[in-house]
Amino acid sequence: MATTHDPRMHSTRYAWAEGLTAFAAVMLALAGLLGIFRGIMAIAKDDVFVRTPNYVFQYDLSGWGWVHLGLGIAALLVSFGLFRTATWARYTGVGIAGLVIIANFLSLPYYPVWSVIVIAMSGFVIWALCVNKAPNA
Repeated sequence: MATTHDPRMHSTRYAWAEGLTAFAAVMLALAGLLGIFRGIMAIAKDDVFVRTPNYVFQYDLSGWGWVHLGLGIAALLVSFGLFRTATWARYTGVGIAGLVIIANFLSLPYYPVWSVIVIAMSGFVIWALCVNKAPNA
């Protein structure tokens, strides 16, 4: 049984890969911007953060702000690479999104709703970058 090459299948697969990469780029850029804003708020010692005295993980708020600021900048830079469909950005995007998930999990007691939203966004980024097989990758 011989199989024939269907050009529509290739174009459909390419469109899905391109769409998922764009989705991941936008979501990673949003997670990066949220991380930058959260980092600035924590460095400025804003009053929006909850103080939880008996939590297992306790950190200095301004130090934690620098972590979120750095991860946010890195996520934003990697998202620009994803918009250009660079292969390095796909692998780095998965790593940065994983680090963002860990950082937001550890800071759940300080800003719980925002942490859960960013964890979900980063999970979608990892899914979108891992599920597709881009033709140039």
